Amino acid sequence: MPNIKIFSGSSHQDLSQKIADRLGLELGKVVTKKFSNQETCVEIGESVRGEDVYIVQSGCGEINDNLMELLIMINACKIASASRVTAVIPCFPYARQDKKDKSRAPISAKLVANMLSVAGADHIITMDLHASQIQGFFDIPVDNLYAEPAVLKWIRENISEWRNCTIVSPDAGGAKRVTSIADRLNVDFALIHKERKKANEVDRMVLVGDVKDRVAILVDDMADTCGTICHAADKLLLAGVTRVYAILTPSIFCGPAISHINNTCFKAVVVTNTIPQDDKMKHRSKIQVIDISMILAEAIRRTHNGESVSYLFSHVPL
Repeated sequence: MPNIKIFSGSSHQDLSQKIADRLGLELGKVVTKKFSNQETCVEIGESVRGEDVYIVQSGCGEINDNLMELLIMINACKIASASRVTAVIPCFPYARQDKKDKSRAPISAKLVANMLSVAGADHIITMDLHASQIQGFFDIPVDNLYAEPAVLKWIRENISEWRNCTIVSPDAGGAKRVTSIADRLNVDFALIHKERKKANEVDRMVLVGDVKDRVAILVDDMADTCGTICHAADKLLLAGVTRVYAILTPSIFCGPAISHINNTCFKAVVVTNTIPQDDKMKHRSKIQVIDISMILAEAIRRTHNGESVSYLFSHVPL
């Protein structure tokens, strides 16, 4: 593909390399470092004049540093006369802060959207936004891709009894996501109503739906401590399910998340590699990773060639 350059930030270089390999391209030369006062410095090592530039940077790890690095890389390419700069953000930072849910609360996702636009981004490609409405925070095009087709493929290939399963949402907010998967598999769904006394701590759960003698597949997003998903799994076991799987897109895994998963009777916990998962998988046989690099690579190819990306909403590229 002519007139295209792909650069990788430091947050998830493995995913960036897989995307570049899929497209048959070399990653562009870029050096990121910090000055002694911890300011971020970025040096783009090759010409981008008149090029269609894609910068891959996920909102994970040192989120604030990685976000600042992305903004500087976008601006560096823009003022170096790049024709178009697209930020490829597999996991959008600050996505949970998408509304004013209490007095004096910030809408940080909107702030991040403004920063990306001011930095010079012409287009955003992201995946599984916590709330689809975040697309409306931008005045530039946003393609919100879905891991759902890859998830459906994994279920059909790895769960032999998937026709006798129930897709379960661990909270009411995920009902739309769960019903979409259940409809496409033509199976039942259930949800768990949870009540919180304070953030990250679930007080009580109520199961709505029939799961007895079925395989349960819990589907959630933005799982950090995994307290909710593990409580939900215990609730399902008490309700008589035969096996419990969890699908988390994206999964953040911080604090006691891994110990929570190991102490819960999951058959498997399936995550996507929008966030680096290598360190989580060491000696953790329950965690399985779905590679979504082909979806992002195909989105980049279609965007560069001026083709529709809606095919990717329901299909996994071969």
